Amino acid sequence: MSSTPITKETYLEWYKSMLLMRKFEEKTGQLYGQQKIRGFCHLYIGQEAVMAGTISATRPDDSVITSYRDHAHALAKGMSANECMAEMFGKVTGCSKGKGGSMHFFSKEHKMMGGHGIVGGQIPLGAGIAFAEQYLGKDSVNVCFMGDGAVRQGAFNESLNMAMLWKLPVIFVCENNGYAMGTSVQRTTNMIDIYKMGFGFDMPSAAVDGMDVVAVHNAMDEAVQRARAGEGPTFLEIRTYRYKGHSMSDPAKYRTKEELEEYKGRDPLVSTKLAILENNYADEAWFAEVEADVKKVVDESVKFAEESPYPDASEIYDDVYVQKDYPFVMD
Repeated sequence: MSSTPITKETYLEWYKSMLLMRKFEEKTGQLYGQQKIRGFCHLYIGQEAVMAGTISATRPDDSVITSYRDHAHALAKGMSANECMAEMFGKVTGCSKGKGGSMHFFSKEHKMMGGHGIVGGQIPLGAGIAFAEQYLGKDSVNVCFMGDGAVRQGAFNESLNMAMLWKLPVIFVCENNGYAMGTSVQRTTNMIDIYKMGFGFDMPSAAVDGMDVVAVHNAMDEAVQRARAGEGPTFLEIRTYRYKGHSMSDPAKYRTKEELEEYKGRDPLVSTKLAILENNYADEAWFAEVEADVKKVVDESVKFAEESPYPDASEIYDDVYVQKDYPFVMD
Protein backbone atom coordinates (compact mmCIF):
# COMPACT_ATOMS: atom_id res chain seq x y z
CA MET A 1 0.00 0.00 0.00
CA SER A 2 1.37 3.41 -0.95
CA SER A 3 1.54 6.08 1.70
CA THR A 4 -0.15 9.47 1.54
CA PRO A 5 2.46 12.12 0.60
CA ILE A 6 2.79 15.52 2.27
CA THR A 7 2.65 18.27 -0.35
CA LYS A 8 2.25 22.04 -0.53
CA GLU A 9 -1.51 21.51 -0.76
CA THR A 10 -1.38 19.38 2.39
CA TYR A 11 0.20 22.20 4.38
CA LEU A 12 -2.27 24.76 3.08
CA GLU A 13 -5.22 22.50 3.86
CA TRP A 14 -3.82 21.80 7.33
CA TYR A 15 -3.71 25.49 8.14
CA LYS A 16 -7.21 26.24 6.80
CA SER A 17 -8.67 23.25 8.62
CA MET A 18 -7.01 24.03 11.95
CA LEU A 19 -7.94 27.71 11.74
CA LEU A 20 -11.59 26.80 11.20
CA MET A 21 -11.49 24.48 14.21
CA ARG A 22 -9.84 27.17 16.35
CA LYS A 23 -12.14 30.04 15.38
CA PHE A 24 -15.28 27.91 15.62
CA GLU A 25 -14.30 26.88 19.14
CA GLU A 26 -13.39 30.41 20.20
CA LYS A 27 -16.78 31.64 18.99
CA THR A 28 -18.46 28.74 20.75
CA GLY A 29 -16.83 29.77 24.01
CA GLN A 30 -18.07 33.34 23.59
CA LEU A 31 -21.62 32.22 22.82
CA TYR A 32 -21.65 29.89 25.81
CA GLY A 33 -20.70 32.84 28.01
CA GLN A 34 -23.68 34.71 26.54
CA GLN A 35 -25.91 31.71 27.38
CA LYS A 36 -26.85 31.22 23.74
CA ILE A 37 -25.38 27.73 24.03
CA ARG A 38 -26.53 25.69 27.01
CA GLY A 39 -25.64 22.41 28.66
CA PHE A 40 -22.20 20.84 28.52
CA CYS A 41 -19.52 22.19 26.19
CA HIS A 42 -15.98 20.86 25.80
CA LEU A 43 -13.53 22.86 23.67
CA TYR A 44 -10.71 21.46 21.54
CA ILE A 45 -8.49 24.54 21.38
CA GLY A 46 -4.83 23.47 21.22
CA GLN A 47 -5.49 19.95 19.94
CA GLU A 48 -6.19 20.84 16.29
CA ALA A 49 -3.13 19.10 14.84
CA VAL A 50 -4.55 15.72 15.84
CA MET A 51 -7.56 15.98 13.56
CA ALA A 52 -5.75 17.82 10.76
CA GLY A 53 -3.11 15.09 10.56
CA THR A 54 -5.74 12.38 10.77
CA ILE A 55 -7.80 13.71 7.87
CA SER A 56 -4.80 14.16 5.56
CA ALA A 57 -3.85 10.50 6.09
CA THR A 58 -7.35 9.02 5.66
CA ARG A 59 -10.08 8.94 3.02
CA PRO A 60 -13.58 10.46 3.14
CA ASP A 61 -15.07 6.94 3.39
CA ASP A 62 -13.04 6.20 6.52
CA SER A 63 -15.21 6.69 9.60
CA VAL A 64 -14.48 8.58 12.79
CA ILE A 65 -16.00 8.11 16.23
CA THR A 66 -15.10 10.06 19.34
CA SER A 67 -16.11 11.27 22.78
CA TYR A 68 -17.99 14.41 23.80
CA ARG A 69 -15.13 16.75 22.71
CA ASP A 70 -16.32 16.36 19.13
CA HIS A 71 -16.72 19.74 17.39
CA ALA A 72 -13.35 19.69 15.60
CA HIS A 73 -13.80 16.06 14.52
CA ALA A 74 -17.08 16.98 12.84
CA LEU A 75 -15.65 20.02 11.05
CA ALA A 76 -12.55 18.09 9.95
CA LYS A 77 -14.73 15.34 8.49
CA GLY A 78 -16.44 17.89 6.28
CA MET A 79 -19.57 18.73 8.22
CA SER A 80 -20.64 22.35 7.73
CA ALA A 81 -20.15 25.00 10.37
CA ASN A 82 -23.85 25.82 9.94
CA GLU A 83 -25.14 22.39 10.94
CA CYS A 84 -22.63 22.17 13.79
CA MET A 85 -23.44 25.59 15.25
CA ALA A 86 -27.17 25.00 14.88
CA GLU A 87 -26.78 21.79 16.87
CA MET A 88 -24.98 23.75 19.60
CA PHE A 89 -28.01 26.05 19.73
CA GLY A 90 -30.40 23.08 19.88
CA LYS A 91 -32.01 24.01 16.58
CA VAL A 92 -33.78 21.64 14.19
CA THR A 93 -31.32 22.47 11.39
CA GLY A 94 -28.50 21.00 13.46
CA CYS A 95 -26.66 17.81 12.48
CA SER A 96 -28.63 15.85 15.09
CA LYS A 97 -31.82 17.88 14.59
CA GLY A 98 -31.15 19.89 17.73
CA LYS A 99 -31.54 16.88 20.01
CA GLY A 100 -27.88 16.02 20.57
CA GLY A 101 -26.24 19.30 21.42
CA SER A 102 -22.52 19.85 21.85
CA MET A 103 -21.64 16.28 22.80
CA HIS A 104 -23.55 14.40 20.09
CA PHE A 105 -22.58 15.55 16.61
CA PHE A 106 -23.34 12.92 13.95
CA SER A 107 -23.33 12.67 10.17
CA LYS A 108 -23.94 9.49 8.23
CA GLU A 109 -23.00 11.31 5.02
CA HIS A 110 -19.58 12.33 6.30
CA LYS A 111 -18.90 9.09 8.22
CA MET A 112 -18.81 11.00 11.51
CA MET A 113 -20.21 8.29 13.77
CA GLY A 114 -20.88 10.55 16.66
CA GLY A 115 -19.61 12.22 19.74
CA HIS A 116 -20.49 10.07 22.75
CA GLY A 117 -21.10 11.28 26.28
CA ILE A 118 -20.33 8.07 28.16
CA VAL A 119 -16.61 7.92 28.94
CA GLY A 120 -15.14 5.13 26.85
CA GLY A 121 -18.54 4.16 25.44
CA GLN A 122 -17.40 4.85 21.88
CA ILE A 123 -14.44 2.43 22.02
CA PRO A 124 -16.35 -0.85 21.47
CA LEU A 125 -18.52 0.99 18.94
CA GLY A 126 -15.42 1.87 16.93
CA ALA A 127 -14.36 -1.76 16.93
CA GLY A 128 -17.87 -2.76 15.88
CA ILE A 129 -17.91 -0.31 12.97
CA ALA A 130 -14.55 -1.70 11.83
CA PHE A 131 -15.96 -5.22 12.09
CA ALA A 132 -18.89 -4.23 9.87
CA GLU A 133 -16.54 -2.78 7.23
CA GLN A 134 -14.45 -5.94 7.30
CA TYR A 135 -17.55 -8.15 7.11
CA LEU A 136 -18.82 -6.22 4.08
CA GLY A 137 -15.50 -6.64 2.30
CA LYS A 138 -14.61 -2.94 2.27
CA ASP A 139 -11.12 -1.54 2.77
CA SER A 140 -12.15 1.54 4.75
CA VAL A 141 -11.01 1.98 8.34
CA ASN A 142 -12.43 3.40 11.54
CA VAL A 143 -10.48 5.89 13.63
CA CYS A 144 -11.69 5.64 17.22
CA PHE A 145 -10.73 8.58 19.45
CA MET A 146 -10.74 8.62 23.25
CA GLY A 147 -9.26 10.64 26.09
CA ASP A 148 -6.58 9.59 28.54
CA GLY A 149 -9.23 8.95 31.18
CA ALA A 150 -11.17 6.55 28.96
CA VAL A 151 -8.33 4.03 28.75
CA ARG A 152 -9.07 3.10 32.39
CA GLN A 153 -12.42 1.65 31.34
CA GLY A 154 -12.78 -2.10 30.98
CA ALA A 155 -14.33 -1.64 27.53
CA PHE A 156 -10.96 -0.34 26.31
CA ASN A 157 -9.21 -3.62 27.10
CA GLU A 158 -12.06 -5.73 25.76
CA SER A 159 -12.13 -3.79 22.49
CA LEU A 160 -8.37 -3.97 21.93
CA ASN A 161 -8.41 -7.69 22.61
CA MET A 162 -11.17 -8.45 20.09
CA ALA A 163 -9.79 -6.03 17.49
CA MET A 164 -6.42 -7.74 17.60
CA LEU A 165 -7.93 -11.22 17.61
CA TRP A 166 -9.98 -10.51 14.49
CA LYS A 167 -7.46 -8.12 12.88
CA LEU A 168 -10.08 -5.38 12.62
CA PRO A 169 -9.34 -2.24 10.52
CA VAL A 170 -9.54 0.15 13.45
CA ILE A 171 -7.07 2.74 14.74
CA PHE A 172 -7.51 3.43 18.43
CA VAL A 173 -6.31 6.95 19.25
CA CYS A 174 -5.84 8.21 22.79
CA GLU A 175 -5.80 12.00 22.64
CA ASN A 176 -3.72 12.38 25.77
CA ASN A 177 -4.08 16.02 26.80
CA GLY A 178 -2.68 15.26 30.22
CA TYR A 179 -5.85 15.52 32.27
CA ALA A 180 -8.94 13.38 32.74
CA MET A 181 -11.21 16.26 33.74
CA GLY A 182 -8.93 17.75 36.40
CA THR A 183 -6.94 14.65 37.27
CA SER A 184 -3.47 14.39 35.74
CA VAL A 185 -2.25 11.15 34.19
CA GLN A 186 0.44 10.93 36.87
CA ARG A 187 -2.25 10.68 39.55
CA THR A 188 -4.08 7.77 37.92
CA THR A 189 -1.37 5.33 36.92
CA ASN A 190 2.17 4.19 37.59
CA MET A 191 2.68 3.73 33.84
CA ILE A 192 2.35 7.18 32.26
CA ASP A 193 3.31 5.91 28.79
CA ILE A 194 -0.25 5.06 27.78
CA TYR A 195 0.72 3.63 24.39
CA LYS A 196 2.40 0.70 26.16
CA MET A 197 -1.05 -0.59 27.14
CA GLY A 198 -1.37 -1.83 23.56
CA PHE A 199 1.65 -4.12 23.97
CA GLY A 200 -0.38 -6.36 26.27
CA PHE A 201 -2.38 -7.37 23.19
CA ASP A 202 0.66 -7.56 20.90
CA MET A 203 -0.82 -4.56 19.07
CA PRO A 204 1.42 -2.15 17.13
CA SER A 205 1.48 0.92 19.39
CA ALA A 206 3.33 4.22 19.51
CA ALA A 207 3.52 7.62 21.17
CA VAL A 208 3.08 10.61 18.83
CA ASP A 209 3.75 14.34 19.26
CA GLY A 210 0.23 15.73 18.95
CA MET A 211 1.44 19.33 18.65
CA ASP A 212 3.21 18.43 15.38
CA VAL A 213 0.77 17.88 12.51
CA VAL A 214 3.47 16.20 10.39
CA ALA A 215 4.15 13.64 13.12
CA VAL A 216 0.43 12.93 13.46
CA HIS A 217 0.01 12.51 9.70
CA ASN A 218 2.94 10.11 9.41
CA ALA A 219 1.88 7.94 12.35
CA MET A 220 -1.72 7.85 11.16
CA ASP A 221 -0.67 7.11 7.59
CA GLU A 222 1.34 4.08 8.71
CA ALA A 223 -1.55 2.79 10.80
CA VAL A 224 -4.06 3.30 7.97
CA GLN A 225 -1.91 1.43 5.45
CA ARG A 226 -1.54 -1.46 7.90
CA ALA A 227 -5.30 -1.63 8.45
CA ARG A 228 -6.09 -1.50 4.72
CA ALA A 229 -3.64 -4.33 4.10
CA GLY A 230 -5.59 -6.55 6.50
CA GLU A 231 -2.90 -6.45 9.18
CA GLY A 232 -5.24 -5.26 11.91
CA PRO A 233 -5.45 -2.43 14.44
CA THR A 234 -3.01 0.11 15.82
CA PHE A 235 -3.01 1.99 19.12
CA LEU A 236 -1.65 5.55 19.04
CA GLU A 237 -1.16 7.72 22.09
CA ILE A 238 -1.16 11.21 20.59
CA ARG A 239 0.24 13.58 23.20
CA THR A 240 -1.52 16.91 22.87
CA TYR A 241 -2.82 19.69 25.13
CA ARG A 242 -6.02 21.65 25.60
CA TYR A 243 -5.61 25.35 26.34
CA LYS A 244 -9.01 25.59 28.02
CA GLY A 245 -10.52 23.64 30.91
CA HIS A 246 -12.14 20.24 30.63
CA SER A 247 -15.45 21.97 29.96
CA MET A 248 -16.76 25.53 30.06
CA SER A 249 -17.42 25.16 33.78
CA ASP A 250 -13.79 24.24 34.53
CA PRO A 251 -11.42 27.10 35.52
CA ALA A 252 -8.44 24.68 35.16
CA LYS A 253 -6.77 25.77 38.39
CA TYR A 254 -5.09 22.38 38.73
CA ARG A 255 -2.30 23.34 36.33
CA THR A 256 0.27 26.14 36.30
CA LYS A 257 0.39 29.12 33.97
CA GLU A 258 3.92 28.08 33.06
CA GLU A 259 2.71 24.69 31.86
CA LEU A 260 0.03 26.29 29.71
CA GLU A 261 2.43 28.81 28.19
CA GLU A 262 4.94 26.07 27.41
CA TYR A 263 2.39 24.28 25.24
CA LYS A 264 1.17 27.51 23.65
CA GLY A 265 4.77 28.00 22.56
CA ARG A 266 4.31 24.88 20.43
CA ASP A 267 0.97 25.94 18.96
CA PRO A 268 0.31 23.85 15.82
CA LEU A 269 -1.23 26.80 13.97
CA VAL A 270 1.88 28.89 14.53
CA SER A 271 4.34 26.14 13.57
CA THR A 272 2.33 25.25 10.45
CA LYS A 273 2.22 28.89 9.36
CA LEU A 274 5.98 29.19 9.82
CA ALA A 275 6.54 26.05 7.73
CA ILE A 276 4.34 27.43 4.95
CA LEU A 277 6.22 30.75 4.91
CA GLU A 278 9.66 29.11 5.08
CA ASN A 279 8.84 26.88 2.12
CA ASN A 280 7.29 29.77 0.15
CA TYR A 281 4.01 27.87 -0.14
CA ALA A 282 2.06 31.09 0.52
CA ASP A 283 2.51 34.68 1.62
CA GLU A 284 0.92 36.88 4.27
CA ALA A 285 -1.78 37.95 1.83
CA TRP A 286 -2.91 34.32 1.57
CA PHE A 287 -3.13 34.01 5.35
CA ALA A 288 -5.15 37.23 5.56
CA GLU A 289 -7.55 35.88 2.94
CA VAL A 290 -7.95 32.56 4.76
CA GLU A 291 -8.61 34.33 8.06
CA ALA A 292 -11.27 36.50 6.43
CA ASP A 293 -12.90 33.45 4.82
CA VAL A 294 -12.94 31.50 8.09
CA LYS A 295 -14.35 34.47 10.01
CA LYS A 296 -17.13 34.75 7.44
CA VAL A 297 -17.96 31.03 7.69
CA VAL A 298 -18.11 31.16 11.50
CA ASP A 299 -20.13 34.40 11.59
CA GLU A 300 -22.60 33.00 9.07
CA SER A 301 -22.96 29.83 11.12
CA VAL A 302 -24.00 31.89 14.14
CA LYS A 303 -26.54 33.81 12.07
CA PHE A 304 -27.86 30.53 10.63
CA ALA A 305 -28.19 29.02 14.10
CA GLU A 306 -29.90 32.06 15.60
CA GLU A 307 -32.44 32.24 12.76
CA SER A 308 -33.23 28.51 12.73
CA PRO A 309 -36.27 27.15 14.60
CA TYR A 310 -36.25 24.83 17.59
CA PRO A 311 -37.55 21.28 17.10
CA ASP A 312 -41.29 20.89 17.54
CA ALA A 313 -42.38 19.19 20.73
CA SER A 314 -44.17 16.55 18.66
CA GLU A 315 -40.76 15.24 17.50
CA ILE A 316 -39.59 14.26 20.97
CA TYR A 317 -39.84 10.51 20.30
CA ASP A 318 -38.63 10.63 16.69
CA ASP A 319 -35.17 9.29 15.78
CA VAL A 320 -34.85 7.15 18.90
CA TYR A 321 -34.72 3.93 16.87
CA VAL A 322 -34.14 3.21 13.19
CA GLN A 323 -36.26 0.49 11.62
CA LYS A 324 -33.93 -0.82 8.93
CA ASP A 325 -31.83 -3.86 8.19
CA TYR A 326 -28.40 -3.88 9.82
CA PRO A 327 -25.89 -2.39 9.18
CA PHE A 328 -27.90 0.79 8.75
CA VAL A 329 -24.90 3.12 9.10
CA MET A 330 -22.87 1.47 6.38
CA ASP A 331 -25.00 1.35 3.24
